[in-house]
Amino acid sequence: MANHTVAPARSSFALTIGVVLVCFLVFAGIVGLAYLRNRDTTVAVDLTKVDPADQWKYTEQGRAARLAELRGKEQTAATTYGWVDQSAGVVRLPIARAMELVVAEQGAKR
Repeated sequence: MANHTVAPARSSFALTIGVVLVCFLVFAGIVGLAYLRNRDTTVAVDLTKVDPADQWKYTEQGRAARLAELRGKEQTAATTYGWVDQSAGVVRLPIARAMELVVAEQGAKR
């Protein structure tokens, strides 16, 4: 009868955990280095040399105001009636009304 030595399962489990931890630490180190290298890349812009129509892009307040304006337009488009192309007969409906019409149309088909 031959003697076979079997490695305990505990040591292979510990080795697996160790390898996973090392891989995680290497990944975190790479991500950390990439973040640290790119975090301070702010460039000062002389707004007097920028077209007045584009100056909003270079300030936090300008971008916030532009975003608020865009969201206001989107809200208006989503909740009001209007013509998209009057000559072609294409209209804009509030989303809630459009959903009601689709449900009624689908119910009529059944």
